[in-house]
Amino acid sequence: MKHANPYLNFDGNAREAFDHYRSVFGGEFATAMTFREFGGEQMGISGAMLDRIAHIALPLGSSMLMASDVTKSDEFKVGTNTYVAVEADSAEEADRVFAGLSGGGSVDMPVQKVEWAEKFGICADRFGVHWMVSYTGDVTFAQG
Repeated sequence: MKHANPYLNFDGNAREAFDHYRSVFGGEFATAMTFREFGGEQMGISGAMLDRIAHIALPLGSSMLMASDVTKSDEFKVGTNTYVAVEADSAEEADRVFAGLSGGGSVDMPVQKVEWAEKFGICADRFGVHWMVSYTGDVTFAQG
């Protein structure tokens, strides 16, 4: 396993929270994209939701503190707004880890190819911990 990073969800104030975290920890954002910049209209996102943060990351030592704003405010609950994002060393490891974590739990997004990774999936384990499993592989994601 390459690394694990905490991933937070916010209800429209991810930018404000991360501006605060940057003032506390220092550094610069590795990325900060709105849903508009991320192609949110093609994902069915519209109106003011397009200006919410789709992905933001702040380096903290050898890890990243990452986050996004939710697109459905009625589904947001403090306490279930945290994920652990893991980056696998191989496609096979991503599949194995995802199967192990999701076993007895639930799958929010099956492992699949996405714009930013060869493999990406979201699940909750049987203990209620939420996970994002990635294998970037040879994918180069062009921002903006």
